[in-house]
Amino acid sequence: MPGSAWSLVIVRLLAAVGIAVGAGIVFGHPQLWVILVLAGYLAWNLYHVYRLDRWLRFREGTRPRQAIGVWGQIYAEFHRIRQLNRDRKKRLNRLLKEFRKSTSALPDASVVLNAQNEITWRNDVAQRLLGISKKDRGQKIDALLRDADFIDYLRRQQFDRPLSLSSPVDGRVKLAIRIVPYGTGQQLLLAKDVTRERRLEKIRKDFIGNASHELRSPLTVVSGYLDSLETDPEIPESWKAPIHEMVVQSARMRSLIEDLLTLSRLEASSSATSNEPVDVRGLACLVRKDALAAGPRKGEIELKLESEAGIRGAESELYSAFWNLVQNAVKYSAPEGVIEIRWRDDDDGGHFSVRDTGVGIPEKALPRLTERFYRVHKGRDRARGGTGLGLAIVKHVLQRHDASLEVTSELGKGSEFTCHFPRSRLAE
Repeated sequence: MPGSAWSLVIVRLLAAVGIAVGAGIVFGHPQLWVILVLAGYLAWNLYHVYRLDRWLRFREGTRPRQAIGVWGQIYAEFHRIRQLNRDRKKRLNRLLKEFRKSTSALPDASVVLNAQNEITWRNDVAQRLLGISKKDRGQKIDALLRDADFIDYLRRQQFDRPLSLSSPVDGRVKLAIRIVPYGTGQQLLLAKDVTRERRLEKIRKDFIGNASHELRSPLTVVSGYLDSLETDPEIPESWKAPIHEMVVQSARMRSLIEDLLTLSRLEASSSATSNEPVDVRGLACLVRKDALAAGPRKGEIELKLESEAGIRGAESELYSAFWNLVQNAVKYSAPEGVIEIRWRDDDDGGHFSVRDTGVGIPEKALPRLTERFYRVHKGRDRARGGTGLGLAIVKHVLQRHDASLEVTSELGKGSEFTCHFPRSRLAE
Protein backbone atom coordinates (compact mmCIF):
# COMPACT_ATOMS: atom_id res chain seq x y z
CA MET A 1 0.00 0.00 0.00
CA PRO A 2 1.31 3.54 -0.77
CA GLY A 3 0.66 4.79 2.78
CA SER A 4 2.54 1.90 4.39
CA ALA A 5 5.48 2.34 1.98
CA TRP A 6 5.87 5.98 2.90
CA SER A 7 5.55 5.12 6.61
CA LEU A 8 8.38 2.59 6.14
CA VAL A 9 10.50 5.29 4.44
CA ILE A 10 10.01 7.65 7.39
CA VAL A 11 10.76 4.86 9.91
CA ARG A 12 13.95 3.89 8.05
CA LEU A 13 15.07 7.51 7.81
CA LEU A 14 14.50 8.09 11.53
CA ALA A 15 16.28 4.82 12.33
CA ALA A 16 19.27 5.82 10.18
CA VAL A 17 19.44 9.21 11.86
CA GLY A 18 19.16 7.50 15.27
CA ILE A 19 22.03 5.12 14.42
CA ALA A 20 24.11 8.09 13.19
CA VAL A 21 23.47 9.95 16.44
CA GLY A 22 24.40 6.83 18.46
CA ALA A 23 27.62 6.34 16.46
CA GLY A 24 28.42 10.00 16.95
CA ILE A 25 28.01 9.64 20.72
CA VAL A 26 30.28 6.57 20.76
CA PHE A 27 32.92 7.77 18.31
CA GLY A 28 32.47 11.54 18.62
CA HIS A 29 31.28 14.20 16.13
CA PRO A 30 27.56 13.28 16.06
CA GLN A 31 26.75 16.09 13.57
CA LEU A 32 29.24 14.67 11.07
CA TRP A 33 27.72 11.19 11.37
CA VAL A 34 24.22 12.58 10.76
CA ILE A 35 25.45 14.55 7.71
CA LEU A 36 27.15 11.42 6.31
CA VAL A 37 24.00 9.32 6.76
CA LEU A 38 21.77 12.00 5.15
CA ALA A 39 24.27 12.41 2.31
CA GLY A 40 24.19 8.66 1.70
CA TYR A 41 20.38 8.69 1.74
CA LEU A 42 20.39 11.59 -0.72
CA ALA A 43 22.87 9.78 -3.00
CA TRP A 44 20.68 6.68 -2.96
CA ASN A 45 17.63 8.73 -3.99
CA LEU A 46 19.60 10.56 -6.69
CA TYR A 47 20.72 7.20 -8.07
CA HIS A 48 17.09 6.11 -8.43
CA VAL A 49 16.16 9.47 -10.01
CA TYR A 50 18.97 8.87 -12.53
CA ARG A 51 17.68 5.34 -13.20
CA LEU A 52 14.13 6.66 -13.68
CA ASP A 53 15.33 9.34 -16.10
CA ARG A 54 17.35 6.81 -18.12
CA TRP A 55 14.41 4.41 -18.23
CA LEU A 56 11.95 7.07 -19.35
CA ARG A 57 14.24 8.32 -22.10
CA PHE A 58 15.99 5.19 -23.41
CA ARG A 59 14.05 2.12 -22.28
CA GLU A 60 10.55 2.88 -23.50
CA GLY A 61 8.22 -0.09 -23.25
CA THR A 62 10.49 -2.26 -21.05
CA ARG A 63 9.73 -3.12 -17.46
CA PRO A 64 11.92 -1.13 -14.98
CA ARG A 65 14.37 -2.82 -12.60
CA GLN A 66 13.10 -3.98 -9.28
CA ALA A 67 13.67 -1.67 -6.32
CA ILE A 68 12.72 -1.87 -2.68
CA GLY A 69 10.40 0.49 -0.87
CA VAL A 70 8.71 3.50 -2.37
CA TRP A 71 10.96 3.58 -5.45
CA GLY A 72 9.70 0.17 -6.44
CA GLN A 73 6.15 1.52 -6.27
CA ILE A 74 7.10 4.62 -8.31
CA TYR A 75 8.66 2.42 -11.02
CA ALA A 76 5.61 0.16 -11.08
CA GLU A 77 3.19 3.11 -11.32
CA PHE A 78 5.17 4.71 -14.15
CA HIS A 79 5.20 1.40 -15.95
CA ARG A 80 1.43 0.99 -15.52
CA ILE A 81 0.74 4.53 -16.83
CA ARG A 82 3.04 3.91 -19.79
CA GLN A 83 1.26 0.68 -20.62
CA LEU A 84 -2.12 2.45 -20.44
CA ASN A 85 -0.90 5.25 -22.70
CA ARG A 86 0.53 2.76 -25.16
CA ASP A 87 -2.76 0.83 -25.28
CA ARG A 88 -4.68 4.09 -25.66
CA LYS A 89 -2.36 5.17 -28.46
CA LYS A 90 -2.93 1.86 -30.26
CA ARG A 91 -6.70 2.31 -29.96
CA LEU A 92 -6.51 5.88 -31.25
CA ASN A 93 -4.32 4.83 -34.18
CA ARG A 94 -6.75 2.06 -35.00
CA LEU A 95 -9.70 4.48 -34.85
CA LEU A 96 -7.79 6.99 -36.97
CA LYS A 97 -7.11 4.36 -39.61
CA GLU A 98 -10.77 3.37 -39.63
CA PHE A 99 -11.79 7.03 -39.91
CA ARG A 100 -9.45 7.59 -42.84
CA LYS A 101 -10.68 4.45 -44.57
CA SER A 102 -14.32 5.47 -44.12
CA THR A 103 -13.78 9.07 -45.29
CA SER A 104 -11.70 7.86 -48.24
CA ALA A 105 -14.66 5.70 -49.26
CA LEU A 106 -17.05 8.68 -49.17
CA PRO A 107 -18.10 10.14 -52.54
CA ASP A 108 -17.66 13.65 -51.09
CA ALA A 109 -14.39 15.56 -50.69
CA SER A 110 -13.30 15.86 -47.04
CA VAL A 111 -10.61 18.26 -45.80
CA VAL A 112 -9.61 18.75 -42.15
CA LEU A 113 -8.53 22.30 -41.25
CA ASN A 114 -6.88 23.58 -38.08
CA ALA A 115 -7.58 26.86 -36.27
CA GLN A 116 -5.44 28.75 -38.83
CA ASN A 117 -7.43 27.23 -41.75
CA GLU A 118 -4.40 25.12 -42.70
CA ILE A 119 -4.92 21.70 -44.27
CA THR A 120 -4.00 18.85 -41.91
CA TRP A 121 -5.63 15.99 -43.83
CA ARG A 122 -7.72 15.31 -46.92
CA ASN A 123 -9.17 12.28 -48.67
CA ASP A 124 -8.56 11.21 -52.27
CA VAL A 125 -11.80 12.75 -53.57
CA ALA A 126 -10.52 16.21 -52.51
CA GLN A 127 -7.88 16.03 -55.23
CA ARG A 128 -10.44 15.18 -57.91
CA LEU A 129 -13.02 17.83 -56.89
CA LEU A 130 -10.89 20.56 -55.26
CA GLY A 131 -7.41 19.93 -56.64
CA ILE A 132 -5.92 19.46 -53.15
CA SER A 133 -3.10 16.88 -53.11
CA LYS A 134 -0.90 15.40 -50.38
CA LYS A 135 1.81 18.00 -50.95
CA ASP A 136 -0.67 20.76 -50.00
CA ARG A 137 -0.70 19.68 -46.38
CA GLY A 138 0.05 22.70 -44.18
CA GLN A 139 -1.17 25.17 -46.82
CA LYS A 140 -4.00 27.59 -46.07
CA ILE A 141 -7.24 26.52 -47.73
CA ASP A 142 -7.98 30.04 -49.03
CA ALA A 143 -4.61 30.06 -50.80
CA LEU A 144 -5.75 27.05 -52.85
CA LEU A 145 -9.46 27.87 -53.26
CA ARG A 146 -9.25 31.50 -54.29
CA ASP A 147 -12.89 32.01 -55.21
CA ALA A 148 -14.09 35.33 -53.74
CA ASP A 149 -17.37 33.83 -52.50
CA PHE A 150 -15.52 31.02 -50.70
CA ILE A 151 -13.06 33.44 -49.05
CA ASP A 152 -15.99 35.57 -47.85
CA TYR A 153 -17.81 32.42 -46.65
CA LEU A 154 -14.71 31.38 -44.69
CA ARG A 155 -14.21 34.85 -43.22
CA ARG A 156 -17.81 35.33 -42.08
CA GLN A 157 -18.02 31.83 -40.55
CA GLN A 158 -21.75 31.64 -41.27
CA PHE A 159 -21.76 27.91 -41.92
CA ASP A 160 -25.47 27.31 -41.41
CA ARG A 161 -26.00 27.27 -45.19
CA PRO A 162 -23.92 25.46 -47.83
CA LEU A 163 -22.01 27.48 -50.42
CA SER A 164 -22.46 26.84 -54.15
CA LEU A 165 -19.13 26.81 -55.96
CA SER A 166 -17.69 25.67 -59.27
CA SER A 167 -14.88 23.13 -59.01
CA PRO A 168 -11.40 24.70 -59.50
CA VAL A 169 -10.42 21.53 -61.37
CA ASP A 170 -13.36 21.52 -63.81
CA GLY A 171 -15.62 24.57 -63.96
CA ARG A 172 -18.49 22.46 -65.31
CA VAL A 173 -18.68 20.57 -62.00
CA LYS A 174 -20.89 22.29 -59.43
CA LEU A 175 -20.09 21.79 -55.75
CA ALA A 176 -21.98 22.35 -52.50
CA ILE A 177 -19.42 23.38 -49.86
CA ARG A 178 -20.17 23.00 -46.16
CA ILE A 179 -17.82 23.63 -43.22
CA VAL A 180 -18.48 21.88 -39.90
CA PRO A 181 -16.56 23.23 -36.84
CA TYR A 182 -15.53 20.62 -34.25
CA GLY A 183 -12.99 20.10 -31.48
CA THR A 184 -10.81 23.04 -30.48
CA GLY A 185 -10.64 25.36 -33.45
CA GLN A 186 -10.77 22.54 -35.99
CA GLN A 187 -13.06 22.43 -39.01
CA LEU A 188 -14.16 19.77 -41.48
CA LEU A 189 -14.73 20.99 -45.04
CA LEU A 190 -17.09 18.85 -47.10
CA ALA A 191 -17.57 19.31 -50.85
CA LYS A 192 -20.34 17.42 -52.64
CA ASP A 193 -20.71 17.11 -56.40
CA VAL A 194 -24.22 18.43 -57.12
CA THR A 195 -23.85 18.86 -60.88
CA ARG A 196 -26.62 16.38 -61.69
CA GLU A 197 -28.98 17.82 -59.05
CA ARG A 198 -28.39 21.37 -60.34
CA ARG A 199 -29.01 20.25 -63.92
CA LEU A 200 -32.28 18.59 -62.93
CA GLU A 201 -33.25 21.65 -60.88
CA LYS A 202 -32.59 23.90 -63.88
CA ILE A 203 -34.68 21.64 -66.12
CA ARG A 204 -37.52 21.77 -63.58
CA LYS A 205 -37.32 25.57 -63.26
CA ASP A 206 -37.22 26.03 -67.04
CA PHE A 207 -40.20 23.73 -67.47
CA ILE A 208 -42.26 25.56 -64.84
CA GLY A 209 -41.33 28.96 -66.26
CA ASN A 210 -42.04 27.99 -69.89
CA ALA A 211 -45.26 26.17 -69.03
CA SER A 212 -46.50 29.15 -67.01
CA HIS A 213 -45.74 31.54 -69.90
CA GLU A 214 -47.50 29.27 -72.39
CA LEU A 215 -50.56 28.85 -70.17
CA ARG A 216 -51.01 32.53 -69.40
CA SER A 217 -52.13 33.60 -72.91
CA PRO A 218 -54.86 30.95 -73.48
CA LEU A 219 -56.05 31.36 -69.90
CA THR A 220 -56.40 35.13 -70.44
CA VAL A 221 -58.59 34.45 -73.48
CA VAL A 222 -60.74 31.93 -71.57
CA SER A 223 -61.09 34.31 -68.60
CA GLY A 224 -62.14 37.13 -70.92
CA TYR A 225 -64.90 35.06 -72.50
CA LEU A 226 -66.06 33.84 -69.09
CA ASP A 227 -66.25 37.41 -67.76
CA SER A 228 -68.36 38.37 -70.78
CA LEU A 229 -70.65 35.40 -70.32
CA GLU A 230 -71.08 36.13 -66.61
CA THR A 231 -72.29 39.67 -67.30
CA ASP A 232 -74.44 38.72 -70.33
CA PRO A 233 -78.11 39.26 -69.40
CA GLU A 234 -79.30 36.75 -72.00
CA ILE A 235 -77.56 33.79 -70.30
CA PRO A 236 -80.15 31.35 -68.85
CA GLU A 237 -80.46 31.31 -65.08
CA SER A 238 -79.39 27.64 -64.88
CA TRP A 239 -76.02 28.53 -66.48
CA LYS A 240 -75.11 31.41 -64.16
CA ALA A 241 -73.84 29.29 -61.24
CA PRO A 242 -71.55 27.08 -63.40
CA ILE A 243 -70.19 30.12 -65.25
CA HIS A 244 -69.52 31.90 -61.97
CA GLU A 245 -67.65 28.82 -60.67
CA MET A 246 -65.57 28.76 -63.88
CA VAL A 247 -64.73 32.45 -63.39
CA VAL A 248 -63.58 31.75 -59.81
CA GLN A 249 -61.45 28.78 -60.87
CA SER A 250 -59.90 30.65 -63.81
CA ALA A 251 -58.98 33.48 -61.44
CA ARG A 252 -57.39 30.92 -59.16
CA MET A 253 -55.43 29.50 -62.09
CA ARG A 254 -54.28 33.00 -63.06
CA SER A 255 -53.09 33.59 -59.48
CA LEU A 256 -51.22 30.27 -59.51
CA ILE A 257 -49.52 31.06 -62.83
CA GLU A 258 -48.53 34.54 -61.63
CA ASP A 259 -47.01 33.05 -58.47
CA LEU A 260 -45.12 30.45 -60.54
CA LEU A 261 -43.75 33.18 -62.81
CA THR A 262 -42.75 35.22 -59.77
CA LEU A 263 -40.88 32.23 -58.31
CA SER A 264 -39.14 31.58 -61.64
CA ARG A 265 -38.06 35.21 -61.80
CA LEU A 266 -36.76 35.13 -58.22
CA GLU A 267 -34.86 31.88 -58.80
CA ALA A 268 -33.17 33.27 -61.92
CA SER A 269 -30.59 35.11 -59.75
CA SER A 270 -29.36 34.87 -56.17
CA SER A 271 -29.38 38.59 -55.34
CA ALA A 272 -31.98 41.34 -55.39
CA THR A 273 -32.59 43.13 -58.70
CA SER A 274 -31.98 46.49 -57.02
CA ASN A 275 -30.04 47.86 -54.05
CA GLU A 276 -31.87 51.14 -53.59
CA PRO A 277 -33.16 52.29 -50.16
CA VAL A 278 -36.76 51.17 -49.66
CA ASP A 279 -39.13 53.05 -47.31
CA VAL A 280 -40.39 50.20 -45.15
CA ARG A 281 -42.85 52.42 -43.26
CA GLY A 282 -44.49 53.51 -46.53
CA LEU A 283 -44.45 49.93 -47.82
CA ALA A 284 -46.15 48.68 -44.64
CA CYS A 285 -48.86 51.34 -45.00
CA LEU A 286 -49.40 50.36 -48.65
CA VAL A 287 -49.69 46.67 -47.76
CA ARG A 288 -52.24 47.48 -45.03
CA LYS A 289 -54.25 49.66 -47.43
CA ASP A 290 -54.31 46.91 -50.09
CA ALA A 291 -55.31 44.27 -47.52
CA LEU A 292 -58.25 46.41 -46.35
CA ALA A 293 -59.28 47.08 -49.96
CA ALA A 294 -59.21 43.35 -50.81
CA GLY A 295 -62.33 42.67 -48.77
CA PRO A 296 -64.40 43.93 -45.82
CA ARG A 297 -63.10 43.04 -42.36
CA LYS A 298 -64.47 43.58 -38.88
CA GLY A 299 -61.09 43.13 -37.26
CA GLU A 300 -58.42 45.80 -37.25
CA ILE A 301 -55.08 45.68 -39.11
CA GLU A 302 -52.76 47.55 -36.75
CA LEU A 303 -49.48 49.23 -37.66
CA LYS A 304 -46.60 49.51 -35.20
CA LEU A 305 -43.83 51.40 -37.00
CA GLU A 306 -41.08 51.80 -34.40
CA SER A 307 -38.15 52.46 -36.75
CA GLU A 308 -37.27 55.11 -39.33
CA ALA A 309 -34.80 52.78 -41.07
CA GLY A 310 -35.30 51.48 -44.59
CA ILE A 311 -33.97 48.40 -46.37
CA ARG A 312 -31.56 48.33 -49.29
CA GLY A 313 -33.10 46.10 -51.93
CA ALA A 314 -35.83 45.73 -54.54
CA GLU A 315 -39.09 47.43 -53.54
CA SER A 316 -41.29 45.21 -55.73
CA GLU A 317 -39.79 42.04 -54.23
CA LEU A 318 -40.14 43.28 -50.66
CA TYR A 319 -43.74 44.30 -51.34
CA SER A 320 -44.43 40.79 -52.67
CA ALA A 321 -42.98 39.20 -49.50
CA PHE A 322 -44.79 41.52 -47.08
CA TRP A 323 -48.07 41.26 -49.01
CA ASN A 324 -47.96 37.45 -48.93
CA LEU A 325 -47.43 37.49 -45.16
CA VAL A 326 -50.32 39.89 -44.57
CA GLN A 327 -52.53 38.00 -47.06
CA ASN A 328 -51.87 34.75 -45.19
CA ALA A 329 -52.72 36.44 -41.87
CA VAL A 330 -56.02 37.71 -43.30
CA LYS A 331 -56.82 34.36 -44.88
CA TYR A 332 -56.30 32.27 -41.74
CA SER A 333 -57.84 34.69 -39.23
CA ALA A 334 -61.46 35.16 -38.37
CA PRO A 335 -63.08 38.31 -39.89
CA GLU A 336 -63.05 39.94 -36.45
CA GLY A 337 -59.47 38.85 -35.72
CA VAL A 338 -56.74 41.45 -35.13
CA ILE A 339 -53.65 41.55 -37.34
CA GLU A 340 -50.54 43.45 -36.33
CA ILE A 341 -47.85 44.68 -38.76
CA ARG A 342 -44.69 45.74 -36.95
CA TRP A 343 -41.37 47.22 -38.10
CA ARG A 344 -38.51 47.75 -35.67
CA ASP A 345 -34.70 47.68 -35.60
CA ASP A 346 -31.99 46.97 -33.03
CA ASP A 347 -28.29 46.10 -32.94
CA ASP A 348 -28.95 42.86 -34.83
CA GLY A 349 -30.75 44.53 -37.75
CA GLY A 350 -34.31 45.21 -38.89
CA HIS A 351 -37.31 43.05 -38.05
CA PHE A 352 -40.58 43.10 -40.02
CA SER A 353 -43.27 40.95 -38.43
CA VAL A 354 -46.90 40.07 -39.09
CA ARG A 355 -48.89 38.64 -36.17
CA ASP A 356 -52.42 37.28 -36.33
CA THR A 357 -54.97 35.73 -33.98
CA GLY A 358 -55.93 32.94 -36.37
CA VAL A 359 -56.06 29.16 -36.28
CA GLY A 360 -52.35 28.64 -35.66
CA ILE A 361 -49.97 26.06 -37.14
CA PRO A 362 -49.00 22.65 -35.71
CA GLU A 363 -45.40 22.52 -34.54
CA LYS A 364 -44.54 19.58 -36.82
CA ALA A 365 -45.60 21.62 -39.86
CA LEU A 366 -43.38 24.66 -39.15
CA PRO A 367 -40.20 23.34 -40.89
CA ARG A 368 -42.10 22.70 -44.15
CA LEU A 369 -44.07 25.95 -44.42
CA THR A 370 -41.85 27.46 -47.14
CA GLU A 371 -41.98 24.40 -49.41
CA ARG A 372 -43.78 24.86 -52.72
CA PHE A 373 -47.43 23.75 -52.62
CA TYR A 374 -47.16 22.58 -49.02
CA ARG A 375 -50.46 22.95 -47.16
CA VAL A 376 -51.02 22.37 -43.46
CA HIS A 377 -54.71 21.48 -43.96
CA LYS A 378 -55.14 20.60 -47.64
CA GLY A 379 -58.93 20.75 -47.91
CA ARG A 380 -59.37 23.89 -45.82
CA ASP A 381 -56.43 25.68 -47.48
CA ARG A 382 -57.77 25.02 -50.99
CA ALA A 383 -61.19 26.30 -49.92
CA ARG A 384 -59.54 29.59 -48.89
CA GLY A 385 -58.18 30.03 -52.41
CA GLY A 386 -54.44 29.90 -51.74
CA THR A 387 -51.86 28.65 -54.25
CA GLY A 388 -49.44 27.14 -51.73
CA LEU A 389 -46.61 29.32 -53.12
CA GLY A 390 -46.86 32.47 -50.97
CA LEU A 391 -44.35 31.49 -48.30
CA ALA A 392 -42.01 29.99 -50.91
CA ILE A 393 -41.96 33.44 -52.55
CA VAL A 394 -41.29 35.03 -49.14
CA LYS A 395 -38.36 32.68 -48.53
CA HIS A 396 -36.74 33.45 -51.90
CA VAL A 397 -37.19 37.21 -51.50
CA LEU A 398 -35.60 37.13 -48.05
CA GLN A 399 -32.68 35.01 -49.27
CA ARG A 400 -32.02 37.56 -52.01
CA HIS A 401 -31.90 40.25 -49.30
CA ASP A 402 -29.61 38.25 -46.93
CA ALA A 403 -32.55 37.89 -44.55
CA SER A 404 -34.24 34.99 -42.77
CA LEU A 405 -37.77 34.03 -41.76
CA GLU A 406 -38.76 33.05 -38.22
CA VAL A 407 -42.17 31.51 -37.52
CA THR A 408 -43.77 31.08 -34.10
CA SER A 409 -47.27 29.74 -33.68
CA GLU A 410 -49.71 28.23 -31.21
CA LEU A 411 -52.77 26.29 -32.24
CA GLY A 412 -55.95 28.23 -31.71
CA LYS A 413 -54.12 31.43 -30.69
CA GLY A 414 -52.42 32.62 -33.85
CA SER A 415 -49.04 32.90 -35.56
CA GLU A 416 -46.25 35.42 -36.00
CA PHE A 417 -44.00 35.61 -39.07
CA THR A 418 -40.85 37.70 -38.60
CA CYS A 419 -38.40 38.72 -41.34
CA HIS A 420 -34.94 39.38 -39.89
CA PHE A 421 -32.78 41.68 -42.04
CA PRO A 422 -29.06 42.07 -41.20
CA ARG A 423 -27.73 45.43 -40.08
CA SER A 424 -25.79 45.75 -43.33
CA ARG A 425 -29.10 45.87 -45.26
CA LEU A 426 -30.57 48.81 -43.35
CA ALA A 427 -30.58 52.30 -44.82
CA GLU A 428 -31.45 55.76 -43.55
